[in-house]
Amino acid sequence: MWRNIASNALTIFVVVLFLLGGLITLLKSQYYKPGPLAEAICLKVEPGSSMSRVAGQLSVQGAVTSQKLFHVGVDYTNKSGDLKAGSFLIPAAASMAEIADQITTGGRNTCGTEVVYRVGVTRTTVLVRELDPATNAYKEVVRFNPADDAIPDAYSRVVTLNDTRMRVAASEGTTSWQVVEALKSIDILTGDIPEVPAEGSLAPDSYEIRTGDLRVDILSRMALAQEGRLADVWAARDDTTPVETIDQLLVLASIIEKETGVFDERFQVASVFANRLDKGMPLQTDPTVIYGITLGKGPLGRGLRKSELRSDTPWNTYVNRGLPPTPIANPGLASLQAAVSPTETDYIFFVADGTGGHAFAVTLKEHNRNVAAWRKIEVERNQ
Repeated sequence: MWRNIASNALTIFVVVLFLLGGLITLLKSQYYKPGPLAEAICLKVEPGSSMSRVAGQLSVQGAVTSQKLFHVGVDYTNKSGDLKAGSFLIPAAASMAEIADQITTGGRNTCGTEVVYRVGVTRTTVLVRELDPATNAYKEVVRFNPADDAIPDAYSRVVTLNDTRMRVAASEGTTSWQVVEALKSIDILTGDIPEVPAEGSLAPDSYEIRTGDLRVDILSRMALAQEGRLADVWAARDDTTPVETIDQLLVLASIIEKETGVFDERFQVASVFANRLDKGMPLQTDPTVIYGITLGKGPLGRGLRKSELRSDTPWNTYVNRGLPPTPIANPGLASLQAAVSPTETDYIFFVADGTGGHAFAVTLKEHNRNVAAWRKIEVERNQ
C-alpha cells in the first residue's frame, strides 16, 4: 500500500512539476513577446516611484497586458531595485522585457521635454522642445536669445523639472571665446571660467548637462573629445597628407570649417589649400583675415575692406604665405578628416556659387568667370 501511495505521490509531483514548467514557459513567452502598444508613448517615472506604481502606469497607458506579470517578470530578472527616474520613449509593440530594460538602465531621458542651448557662429539660442512619441519628432515650444530676450515662462517652467533633458550643442566653426561666453549665459550652470581655452581645442558636438554642473567641467569634456578626434584622425593619415604636425592639422581644418558648411565640399576645399601649400602660393582665404580683426570674439558683421585684406596681421593669408600661427575656430570631425585626406584635384581657386556651395577652378580665367557669375547673383539679390 505504501508503495502505491509513494508511486501516486511521485506521479502527482511529476505532473505538478510539468504543469508548473509549462506555466513558467507560458509566462516567459508573454513577458518577452511583442506588447500591445499600437504607437509609441512617453512614460514618465517620477523620482521615488516604485516598480509597482510604474507597472500600474504601464497598464493604464496600454503598454502591458498584465500589470502583475510585468511586476513578477521584473522581480524574476532582478531588476526591481534598478528603476531610474526620467522620461522614457516606449516604442510601439515593445515587450515587457524591453520596457523593463529601458527603465532600469542608462538613466538618460529619451522623450518628453528637451532644452537645447545651441551655440552658433553668430548667436547663442535656447530652444525648448517636446518629443511627439507618435512621430518620434521634436516640436518646438519656444526659442529665445538669452543675451537679448526676456526669459520665457515656458523655459522657466521646465528647466527645474527632474525629467527635462538638457544639453549644450556647439556648432562647427564656433570659436573658443564664443563657447565660453555661451556657457557663461547658461543660468543652470555654475562656476567661473578662468581663461578661454586654446582656439581649436574644443570639439563641436552635443553635450548632456545637468543643473549645477561646473562650466569648466563641460569645457574639459569638450577638450577631451577634441583630443580623441585629433588622435584618431592623425593616426589614419597617409603620405598625401598636406600637413606635417597635429597643430598644422588643426589650423588647416579650422580654415576648411570656416570656408564651407557643405559636408561633401570640405574635401574639395581641402584640395585647394593643399595644392596652394604645395605650390608655395598664399592661401588667400577671407576667414583668416577676419580672425585677425576679431580674434574670434564674435562675427565681423560686415564685409571686409580692401585695406583689411592688406593689413599685416599674423592670420592674414593674403599677406603671409603658409598656414596662420593658430586655428581660427573649432573644427568638426569632417573638417579634420578633410585636412588629412583632401580629394586629389588640380583646383587652385573657389568662390561662392549662390547655392550655399562653391564653384571650383583650375585656372585664373575659369575663376574669373565664376567670380563674375557670383557678382551677378549678388546684384540680383540686392535689387
